[in-house]
Amino acid sequence: MSGTERPNILLITVDQWPGHLLGAAGHPVIQTPTLDELCRNGRRFTNAQSECPICVPARRTLMTGASPRRHGDRVYDDQLAMPAETLAAAFTSAGYQTQGVGKLHVFPQRDRIGFEDVQLEEEGRAQYGVMDDYEIWLGDKGYPGQQFDHGMSTDGYVHRPWHLPEELHVTNWATQQMVRQIKRRDPKKPGFWYLSYRHPHPPLVPLQAYLDMYRDIDMDEVLGDDWAEVQDLPFAIASKRKRGDKYSGAQIVAIRRAFYALCTHIDHQLRLVIGTLREEMLLDNTIILFTSDHGDMLGDHGLWAKSLFYQGSVSVPMILFGRPGDEAIGAGVEDDRLVTLADVMPTLLSLAGLPVPETADGKPMLGEAPRETVYGEFGTSDSATRMVRDARYKLVYYPVGNVRQLFDLESDPGEGHDLALSPDHADTMARLTDLLIAELYGSDLDWLVDGKLTGLPAKEAGPRFNRDLSSQRGHHWPPQLHSDMPQILTSA
Repeated sequence: MSGTERPNILLITVDQWPGHLLGAAGHPVIQTPTLDELCRNGRRFTNAQSECPICVPARRTLMTGASPRRHGDRVYDDQLAMPAETLAAAFTSAGYQTQGVGKLHVFPQRDRIGFEDVQLEEEGRAQYGVMDDYEIWLGDKGYPGQQFDHGMSTDGYVHRPWHLPEELHVTNWATQQMVRQIKRRDPKKPGFWYLSYRHPHPPLVPLQAYLDMYRDIDMDEVLGDDWAEVQDLPFAIASKRKRGDKYSGAQIVAIRRAFYALCTHIDHQLRLVIGTLREEMLLDNTIILFTSDHGDMLGDHGLWAKSLFYQGSVSVPMILFGRPGDEAIGAGVEDDRLVTLADVMPTLLSLAGLPVPETADGKPMLGEAPRETVYGEFGTSDSATRMVRDARYKLVYYPVGNVRQLFDLESDPGEGHDLALSPDHADTMARLTDLLIAELYGSDLDWLVDGKLTGLPAKEAGPRFNRDLSSQRGHHWPPQLHSDMPQILTSA
């Protein structure tokens, strides 16, 4: 396939967007008309999973096609260098013009991880001594250091409308930067464009117009469960549930409204990107993949945020939109095979006619031999969790307390009924437990005695404190200065 015949690739990621939050998935509230149209004209994978559902490890998997075991992070190590064999590097080496816009979440922050150029937006992570391109742009517009003057935190659910003019919202900025990159392309090369939106990850600061859009719509209710009736809750879950003790029913409704507003804002901004591709006469030769690094529990089962292996956290949207007449991708297809973030890299490279590096553990999503199981892992401390699932059943394991949960996702997609102690499911429990044990490595092996899961002693969950207000940022002007220049030189 020559350079001019190769398709352009647009990879769009969002942050913390659960897989079920799509109109095309049958959600009763969320408004996603643009993504729904991509589904009608492409393929939606209904069982897409994040192997390690927290930001840094998930993004390493997305960009390398490698499992956490191979790429080395299952705990959120934000100062670990990215492996060299990235998706961006593969496309750059193949002669693509490669551009990234938005959140990379890599270390060091200005590492382009194989892209020829990056317009960076990193949620104001001043601890690394870097002012990202969005903050620089805000200063150029006359609002230096003010992106967090709304007072909302980057990992909390306190919310309010956006505080600056609409055109300065980070979602709009990322869209406009990607539009500019598409217009500035080298016409002799195919493009690999990576558009990485920060939201709906908190801070929850949607535009008022999008809050108003949901004002008169009844929010969906949180999912409940019978877990505590079946067996004692493991420490990791009992502890995480305390995070939401402070939220009333009305507050949960308001949080969901703000979260959904951020999603719809992104959906509408994508129309500008697609419109630009059309007007630049590129849309018919562009493959689009839309996904997220992980989801958010949003109060389901009394839980919030990520790092969990229930559907709200581990399930991600996965939409593949092909060129006209592309029979391999199809149109209006709902594909229920198991796919993961590790599959993104081999899928996109294969669609571009490029080889997949041996360092990638994933497989092309359109392959003839779909995966039979998915293994997930997060953490090595008291909150460590492991998962293994097949097309129907999911086993979640908590080593502290040695607790296993079993869910029948076919009859109980909301994971409300724990079947771990059900005699009728003993064979399924044993089969999935053996699969999970076979995946354990490193410090996880301490959870085994004579090849059997014994875990670690149970712990009682204590109160949760939020001393830093969920990573609240400060006012970023003037910026902190960093220098290695010695002030006084002395002779030996």
